[in-house]
Amino acid sequence: MSPTVLHVRAETKPLEHRSAVTPTIAKELVANGYVVNIERSPLSIFDDAEYEGTGATLVDTGSWIEAPSDHIIIGLKELPEEDFPLKHTHVQFAHCYKGQGGWQTVLGRFPRGKGTLLDLEFLEDENRRRVAAFGYHAGFAGAALALMTWAWQLNHSERLAGVTPYENEGLLIKDVKDAVEKGKAKAGHLPRVLVIGALGRCGKGAVDLCTKAGLEDVIQWDLPETSAKSGPYQEIVESDVFVNCIYLSAKIPPFIEPNSLSSPDRKLSVVCDVSCDTTNPNNPIPIYDINTTFSEPTVPVKLPSQANDLPLSVISIDHLPSLLPREASEAFSTALLPSLLQLNDWKNARVWQQAEKLFKDKCATLPDGAVDGHAELVANQS
Repeated sequence: MSPTVLHVRAETKPLEHRSAVTPTIAKELVANGYVVNIERSPLSIFDDAEYEGTGATLVDTGSWIEAPSDHIIIGLKELPEEDFPLKHTHVQFAHCYKGQGGWQTVLGRFPRGKGTLLDLEFLEDENRRRVAAFGYHAGFAGAALALMTWAWQLNHSERLAGVTPYENEGLLIKDVKDAVEKGKAKAGHLPRVLVIGALGRCGKGAVDLCTKAGLEDVIQWDLPETSAKSGPYQEIVESDVFVNCIYLSAKIPPFIEPNSLSSPDRKLSVVCDVSCDTTNPNNPIPIYDINTTFSEPTVPVKLPSQANDLPLSVISIDHLPSLLPREASEAFSTALLPSLLQLNDWKNARVWQQAEKLFKDKCATLPDGAVDGHAELVANQS
């Protein structure tokens, strides 16, 4: 029996420096009998040379497109916006299962090419916990940018300038501490931060960052607090910084809405929506409608005419862990390894079976005409 070939594609999203398969994990996969092809990547935090000695083979950037159909394509972020059918099994975050803008186009490419999507966001263990997630580093990075923005707005009239990835956590914390001290000198106090979803991976990352930055007033909310009363929540408006770390799975009352911003008690000047459900129709933070980027981290919120003149900015970057790409990749890839080791028989492995079933269920919801011959393809895959 021929060995299973895993093809790790190069990321193409601007400033996306993470990798789903680090050199350490590539070596483990090869040692377990897999053939591992790694695309050369000008963006990855891991130099091509770091894969030397792992047993993996470096291949051309973008060569996954022409790879044999039985090769499994592994990536992180969504594919470039193209329309050609997808013939491979893809392991990635596709962001098309929760009604996001353009989901039909993204998802429809798979059944059209008789390919399969095994979405990393929905891989769960026996206890329905995600087997691997970037949540901790997303919350950590989001809170860091939120505090830097809070301090920046106190001392500047223009928006926060672009940021670049950090080589390690220590360098990031140093910059956050320096920024917070400048903000404290101007405001006369440290910021109050409210984190919703504080008990999850993402929330714990946000809280840890605030603690390491020396903050003293960090309000930690989770289901008990948000279910005790319905939103919008005045406590958000009365905090300096709000970090949203929930996992949105259904429509809920908004945490904050435009009318909330008219409160004379508003101190809120920064919202970091780590969850980044920007185009989700159930977004519980309906005060913005675009994603931001590392090159332009914030977007100003249009305030009601009766609101006070305190500026309010939103951070809505959908790949925040790439601010700490090496550490985030190592943690994620290590957690994912047990599942990756099952890809040689993935149709009989529970975690991948569930991912395939979800893919088929979502394909069945595609609107008529989204895929030529869609119904027949789904039937053939069943």
